[in-house]
Amino acid sequence: MQGRHCRLEPLTEAHAAELYEAAAADTDGHSWTYLHYGPFNTQAEYTTWIADRAASTDPLFFAILEADTGRAVGVASFLRIDPTNGVIEVGHLYFSPALQGTTAATEAMYLMMRHAFELGYRRYEWKCDSLNAPSRRAALRLGFQFEGIFRQAVVVKGRNRDTAWFSVIDGEWPHLRARFDKWLAPENFDAQGRQLCPLSEIVPDRATQAH
Repeated sequence: MQGRHCRLEPLTEAHAAELYEAAAADTDGHSWTYLHYGPFNTQAEYTTWIADRAASTDPLFFAILEADTGRAVGVASFLRIDPTNGVIEVGHLYFSPALQGTTAATEAMYLMMRHAFELGYRRYEWKCDSLNAPSRRAALRLGFQFEGIFRQAVVVKGRNRDTAWFSVIDGEWPHLRARFDKWLAPENFDAQGRQLCPLSEIVPDRATQAH
């Protein structure tokens, strides 16, 4: 999945060193708080984890690479893949400090959503810990609809997790795609790469949505 700011490619053990280096910038391990795993104490430990994830088909893992440097700075996956019912989830999101809050981070989520709907999926899901306020804000910013809280859904790192559910369905996708395309257009960024109009304020024209 190729964009202007990033690309996603199947995760392999070869990505482990760059990903571990990128994660090392998160010195307090805050980025791992709501994940079922991590932080990792050594590169060898992390490489073993990456190798195991690379062999999985559900979840199906990808490395997120910066387009300009080719450096791996994040991980994402498709999971709970259900072609019969046309349902797929995005998850296992790890954005290193180098990726957090960047245009590439948003574009990576757009590319995955676009790929899922182009494959014919009807429902695209996002789930997170109900306490994970940044993830919940990100889901809404990206156009997901909040569907509710599954109470005491799982136990993560020895504590209860209530899970917040969000989704986008295929009927909503043309409007969302038009918003993303308009936001990602080069003319929406200045010479320093700063956005001129935030995604939340983008209103696509009717012709673009129809296309």
